[in-house]
Amino acid sequence: MAGGHDHTTGSKSNERALWLALVPTAAFTIAEVVGGLLTGSLALISDASHMATDVFGIIVAILAIRIGRRAVDDKRSFGYERFEVLAAAFNAVLLFGVGIYILVEAYRRLSEPPQIQSTAMLIVAVLGLGVNLFSMRVLSSGKDESLNLKGAYLEVWSDLLGSIGVIAAALIIRFTGWTFVDSLVAVAIGLWVFPRTWALLRDAVNILLEGVPRGIDLELVRGAIQQTAGVDNVHDLHVWALTSGRICLTAHVVAPTRAYESDVLVAELRAELDQRFQIGHVTIQHESVPCPDAAAGHRFL
Repeated sequence: MAGGHDHTTGSKSNERALWLALVPTAAFTIAEVVGGLLTGSLALISDASHMATDVFGIIVAILAIRIGRRAVDDKRSFGYERFEVLAAAFNAVLLFGVGIYILVEAYRRLSEPPQIQSTAMLIVAVLGLGVNLFSMRVLSSGKDESLNLKGAYLEVWSDLLGSIGVIAAALIIRFTGWTFVDSLVAVAIGLWVFPRTWALLRDAVNILLEGVPRGIDLELVRGAIQQTAGVDNVHDLHVWALTSGRICLTAHVVAPTRAYESDVLVAELRAELDQRFQIGHVTIQHESVPCPDAAAGHRFL
């Protein structure tokens, strides 16, 4: 297994970012729930519900990072890093549930629009926007390297748009009296969140199913291996992600003319795969004669 990729520093940095986002988000969630109940605004309650899932999601994300640092043992030879992916999938399911609730409640309210205190609604929404901007800033640096952090970032991003929508709704209600706008904004927030939540769930499920990571073309990987000097064939090729940013590869490589320099060949392949595809965890079985699977025509992808 190729080494050299240290995930400890990145996980500590991600955890610090999550803690910085958690404190103000948790504090304001309580304020926004109270504000939504007092003003009667579904849009505000919708935004508060999403912020509540943010708080829960960030807590789960922190736990996932801490559990993921546990050392490998005889029962889990890869350690606990995949717990991060389970946390991301759970957050996605939670967001779907909140979105469905908001849509149902909005439909009910459209037939019986309640009285809404637009001024208080506006003040709470503006404060929420500030909290979301701060949280997004601290989470943005690691969102592309960690599916866990990406889940938390997407939740905060949806809340940011939600706060903007609530501000707009409060202004419209204040100057026109159209209280139905509150429910329409709540529906818009839910519909915006759904496709992004689906993308998060899709990526998490793909990792759990050990699918080829997004951005990796398996045929290009196969071609890069086969173009290496002395390589006649590659079979039993598997590429998957153990967790976010940790791509693994195993393959059987047939190279009879390089039978006495196996270590050199494997080193060349590892360097090529790391440089071209950022695959840093590689296991190569060098064969002078194809193994029974290859001889039988098996071609695992």
